[in-house]
Amino acid sequence: MEFGCVRKTSLKNLVIILAAGATACGGGGSSGGGTVVAPPTSATPPPSPPSSTACSLRNRQDFAFSVLNEWYLFPETLPSSLDPSPYSTVGAYIDALTATARSQGRDRYFTYITSIAEENAFFSSGATAGFGVRFAFQGSRLFVIESFENAPALTAGIDRGTEILAIGTSETNLVPVSDIIATQGSAGISSALGPNTVGTTRVLRISNAAGTRNVTISKADYNIDPLSSRYGVKVISDGGRQVGYINMRTFISTADNQLRTAFADFRAQGITNIVIDFRYNGGGLVSTAELMGDLLGGNRSTSDIFSITRFRTSKASNNETRRFAPQSQSVSPVKIAFITTGATASASELVMNSFIPYLGVNAALIGSNTFGKPVGQIAVDQSACDDRIRVVAFAKDNSAGQGDYYSGLASNMRTTCAAPDDIGRPLGDPAEASLRSALDFIAGRSCTPVTAGQSPQADGQRTDRRVVPLPKEPNTAQREVPGLF
Repeated sequence: MEFGCVRKTSLKNLVIILAAGATACGGGGSSGGGTVVAPPTSATPPPSPPSSTACSLRNRQDFAFSVLNEWYLFPETLPSSLDPSPYSTVGAYIDALTATARSQGRDRYFTYITSIAEENAFFSSGATAGFGVRFAFQGSRLFVIESFENAPALTAGIDRGTEILAIGTSETNLVPVSDIIATQGSAGISSALGPNTVGTTRVLRISNAAGTRNVTISKADYNIDPLSSRYGVKVISDGGRQVGYINMRTFISTADNQLRTAFADFRAQGITNIVIDFRYNGGGLVSTAELMGDLLGGNRSTSDIFSITRFRTSKASNNETRRFAPQSQSVSPVKIAFITTGATASASELVMNSFIPYLGVNAALIGSNTFGKPVGQIAVDQSACDDRIRVVAFAKDNSAGQGDYYSGLASNMRTTCAAPDDIGRPLGDPAEASLRSALDFIAGRSCTPVTAGQSPQADGQRTDRRVVPLPKEPNTAQREVPGLF
């Protein structure tokens, strides 16, 4: 489908996403569209500018203003007018327009401008460029918390639990991570790691089970597999129970067939206890989240509500009730344990929230409180400029009308169990602390609840907690996959 400034369309033709914002969890995640994103209708389309000025900064800023003025979920927070001339980029102008909602905690950089081509590439295949790892802080130390298959870092022997001691462009100018953080903060780490361009090379001094050594790696193109080939899907035998485990990295379209295959296997084995590992999942496509709900909804009726979508009053005609649609691969869970951290956001929270009314105490939040993003974005494109405005346009509620969980889902879930993210063990290892706690919940053992009133943002500032660092201007993959470099 071609994209113009405005085009008449139905909401059903929009690919909408739920993901964390540019500063979420220290950085990544925002709703994005997929490979077929149609811009919504404008009742009074802005006049087409002369071709010579179509992509001037002023025209692009004016386009952003018109999109927000028509679709923004919190129109009462927008200035009636705002001179764009003091702002040197479209992004800075959007930040100024959304400043009030941001100060209220309702739009934490969830509304932004991005590249149509870059976003489509990520949502269709997970395509991005970089080292292929997620980084996280613990105090003034930097660790790898996940490493992606077919990417440079894993090929170089850098995997979960590896500590990055120093960063440089050569072995002669390595700077200790602790020094970078002390003088520049997390922004210094992003800067030291270099731009997200193929061929960017860095020397890293690392420490892991193989010892301390210097490794030279270069950023390259690769595709993120939404379900890891190493630990994305497992059947865990625990105390005589067979438990289905899924580690869902991100909600992109290539996850759909992987999820169908995984749940078909669980169904064939009669598995009714499920662990869904969302610990670093920043969100993504609503359509994939809905499919995951259907695959977990084998015992749900087609009259049961999965979610309710609410637009602003002037766009209420787009409101929608989405009901479960069980699939041939669907399972009928007795218990579901959701593993979460402060990096768990948006589409992953949508799935969790949707099961609260149906499973009650048998749906548990394991780990720490989620990020808190009960809203999502639509895409409006200015194709001549490769501009996509991702604007917060709708909120999501479950069948009980529960939404607005801006402080995370811990207070909504009837069962929570606090557990650390144990990066000393591989993801999917039954002995890893969060997964062990999830298995204990399924076995009926007691646990210490998560502190429901504490926001994940405040929790993330504690020096004994890991905070995912984000670049100042994250690309699409970094918005959707918190901590990605």
